[in-house]
Amino acid sequence: MKEQILAVQRMQDYIETNLDGDIGLTDLARVSLFSPWHAYRLFRDYTGLTPADYIRRLRLSQSALQLKNGKSRVIDIAFGLGFKSADGYTRAFAREFGMTPSEYARHPVPITLFVPYGAKFRELRKERNNMSDIRNIFIQIIRKPERKVIIRRGIRAEDYFQYCGEVGCDVWGMLLSMDSLCGEPVCMWLPEKYKKPDTSTYVQGVEAEPDYSGPVPEGFDVITLPEAEYMMFQGEPFAEEDYCEAISALQRAMDGYDPATVGYEWDDENPRIQLEPRGERGYIELRGVRRRSLK
Repeated sequence: MKEQILAVQRMQDYIETNLDGDIGLTDLARVSLFSPWHAYRLFRDYTGLTPADYIRRLRLSQSALQLKNGKSRVIDIAFGLGFKSADGYTRAFAREFGMTPSEYARHPVPITLFVPYGAKFRELRKERNNMSDIRNIFIQIIRKPERKVIIRRGIRAEDYFQYCGEVGCDVWGMLLSMDSLCGEPVCMWLPEKYKKPDTSTYVQGVEAEPDYSGPVPEGFDVITLPEAEYMMFQGEPFAEEDYCEAISALQRAMDGYDPATVGYEWDDENPRIQLEPRGERGYIELRGVRRRSLK
């Protein structure tokens, strides 16, 4: 991988670790191992934002999550995330999200949070990785209740990368601002009965209570899923740069697994579910199952 990409990743990592303090171009140049001018240009070229804009958007999104929790005052959040004044923070928040921090704290509606994708991960997805080691896969049966899912459909997407190309990666930022029944957004491969004509199999969304009647963002749909059993496959923790390998290894294991060994069969009437790949917990995917009938 090119040193320039790794330099940008080091700057992104430094920003995330020091988000509550002063971050100057000199600091970023130091961790990038390039001159300030060159570090600035690399950062802008690979992220599409200047360092200052990147830091501002990331701080504002972090502040929105804190406001939604309702446990901190606006002024404490502002200073805790490195803003120089409460007034400056309020103006920046309003420009970014179209409402003041106080208004959002009182009525947290879906907003598009800034999701900082790492430079090295953008590059890694272009590379083909070969798994040579054997990984352990943890399997368990879970039951999901009846629920609504607020989804954003694509056009023809069958996987994450096609989906981002069709609808953009900002959808995830919107979903992160919404309450989810399972605690986080989900990605799904929809069976035909849940698809609309000329829409994608792969979608992203959040699960909500079956009687949910709250706001639905523009461009999103709501589907209702029945109570169902799922077989959850969870891989070992992995280094973040190995996420493509971790996903491929688990999906190959899942494709080769016979649920009949534990008295089940696949139930593809329900969506297959993918959770966000996080290295510290391992990659997780769920597939619908039902108990085999005894003859």
